[in-house]
Amino acid sequence: MHHRVIFPRSLQYLLAIAEYGSFTRAAEALHVSQPSLSQQIKQLEESLNSTLLDRAGRTVRLTDAGEIYLRHARRAWGELDAGTRAIHDVQDLSRGSLRVGWNPITDYLACSLLVKFNSLYPGITVTTLEMPQDAIETAVAEDRIDVGIAFSRPPTPDTRQSREVETEMLFEETLCLAVGNAHTRAGQKKKLSAQELGRESLVLLNSEFALRRHVDWYCLEHRIAPRIAIETDSLSVLIEMIQVGPLATVLPSSIVRSQCGLYSIGVSPGLPRKAITVIYRKDGYKSPACLAFTALASEWAARRAEEIPVRRLRPCPLSETYCHNEEQVPTKA
Repeated sequence: MHHRVIFPRSLQYLLAIAEYGSFTRAAEALHVSQPSLSQQIKQLEESLNSTLLDRAGRTVRLTDAGEIYLRHARRAWGELDAGTRAIHDVQDLSRGSLRVGWNPITDYLACSLLVKFNSLYPGITVTTLEMPQDAIETAVAEDRIDVGIAFSRPPTPDTRQSREVETEMLFEETLCLAVGNAHTRAGQKKKLSAQELGRESLVLLNSEFALRRHVDWYCLEHRIAPRIAIETDSLSVLIEMIQVGPLATVLPSSIVRSQCGLYSIGVSPGLPRKAITVIYRKDGYKSPACLAFTALASEWAARRAEEIPVRRLRPCPLSETYCHNEEQVPTKA
């Protein structure tokens, strides 16, 4: 009989007596005195107001009440042992759960991070929750999610740190004007001025999104009245509209590079740089899955910075053109 599980001493003694059929042999196996063992069993019987053991014969055997009670005791022992194994499984990351909060921009930018995490820890159940940028930090602080991935301004020496959450920057992103094959500026290398940006017909995310607020701040700073043709709450819809139509938008450069049929155009003065950050609780319990995820996020960001986009022609399903992963030059098929 093993003792990995904390279990009431009297029940351990009852299980031993049932196994060995003797107070003496049970006491020897448990390395306790027989009087101590007998006293524990007596107190257990008194607490249940029932006789559990028949002591009349040469061997001690369970009464009917003892059989029933021991059946439940063994079941309880098994459940506690399973609980102990489950804790060990959580600690060695063979099982567990992770709640990740992000918004559509970080969804696109960090999806490969979740794929990598799943490949390393397939027993961890990952739940992603899409939420507004401003809600991510609050959700982490209130323990409604384990970790958040945010799209925000890069931290500065004057940035005020929250008392409840820790923020770690993974990498910075540059914003650019994004157009598709149907746009007259497709493939343009020359940067646009802020005033030229103001004359573009744009499709943008609505004002609930951090990216939209960054664009609005830029326009306000440079006294631009943007021509917003369409607003949407779906990044996928926005990207598809740019791919097939003549409108433009503002996106992180890496998203533009990853999408077939999109072209990035710089703007001068430059659009603001934004940081992709991971957010987790500063104090309190952090699950092994949360700790593993934040560690992997740092490694993933470092490798990402070292990767150089491969220039490779691939057919674009949306038009009769071929596009590069990094530089896209329209070429008739």
